[in-house]
Amino acid sequence: MNILILAFIIYLLYSLLPTAYYKWFKVDVVRDLGDTCKIALTFDDGIDGIYTDKLLDLLLKYDIKATFFIVANTVMGNEDILKRMVSEGHTIGLHSLEHKTALLVSHMYTKDDFRTSIEIMKRCGVDIRYYRPPWGHINLFTLKNIYQYNLKLILWNVMVGDWKKRATVEEIENRLLRDIDSGSIICLHDGRGRDEAPKRTIEALKRVIPVLKDKGYEFVNMESIYE
Repeated sequence: MNILILAFIIYLLYSLLPTAYYKWFKVDVVRDLGDTCKIALTFDDGIDGIYTDKLLDLLLKYDIKATFFIVANTVMGNEDILKRMVSEGHTIGLHSLEHKTALLVSHMYTKDDFRTSIEIMKRCGVDIRYYRPPWGHINLFTLKNIYQYNLKLILWNVMVGDWKKRATVEEIENRLLRDIDSGSIICLHDGRGRDEAPKRTIEALKRVIPVLKDKGYEFVNMESIYE
């Protein structure tokens, strides 16, 4: 067998098929909250030393509990922000150590990614129960570590591209109001965005949250669902 074909088959089995299976089929993964008036705001890629605090101020104003999927290597220097998240009742989930796609990393890298990330969180007194992979990509050893650490895999059903360089406040606002429905898990970003992207996300949420509240939606975090 041609070595390129063999390599592709291995790659297909290692990461492409697992990612597609968990993204597209109703398996042991959470993508929405079901038929309910509840919705969940979730934020990936932080902690950001500037914008995460501003986002927390907004959530506190409206008494909203959210879920933050944190890139573990952002914790150093931002421990006070992490403590604030916990003290204000938000759920802390894991979003990998350094935001690398599982499609392109090895077994040993995946193992070390989970181990190091969870150790960082434990040193800060945070017990991780929820995991969201960067870009929703997984490999076979991602799954092994999810089961080993007894984590729940959380994806989303609303993503509006708020991290993009050219995404405007108005575009984020319009897409959120168009796409959010009962039971939505909304994936937004408080870190790693281009050209102050998290700032635009926060500005859009200032407009969107009052509208969603007026429509009768109840904002929940993962812990309130699975406690």
